[in-house]
Amino acid sequence: MIKPTLHIDEFASKMGDDDDIIVASFMVRSKQAGLDLVNWFESGYDWVLDADISPGEIRPGRWLVYIELRRRNRAAEWLSQALEDLETLTEFTPDDWIMTYDGRDYPWSRETFQNVVALSPKEYRARHEEDLNEWRVAAGLETRQIHEREPDIRKLQSAAGI
Repeated sequence: MIKPTLHIDEFASKMGDDDDIIVASFMVRSKQAGLDLVNWFESGYDWVLDADISPGEIRPGRWLVYIELRRRNRAAEWLSQALEDLETLTEFTPDDWIMTYDGRDYPWSRETFQNVVALSPKEYRARHEEDLNEWRVAAGLETRQIHEREPDIRKLQSAAGI
């Protein structure tokens, strides 16, 4: 009922900014299986911010189930646990899973996920600002500096609670 492929960041978050939220998606073969999976994720994991099913078939007999989680260092641990737990619902072990990220397929492992996916908002912005600057250069536009906040500014913001 489920394809053993975990798609990462192929869709925009509906709960927040993409730099703060990872969207993981799964393909299922029936709407009811998708609804059951959504319920399973939402009731079983406190780290799942939201889970949903595609509003319609993405192709005949195929729906997507999306889960949203914070872009944090523990994301690999959280998703590993979910894939291990999915073994009770499917015939797939974690070793059977493929991760698709940025148009490439990888055998699933915690280490691969940690090496490939941006695990903090700061890392995500840095990667995507670089990409945007490459497009700006190609278009003949001025690049923008990828900036780091100064330590003194960060201390002031922290003291002010912002």
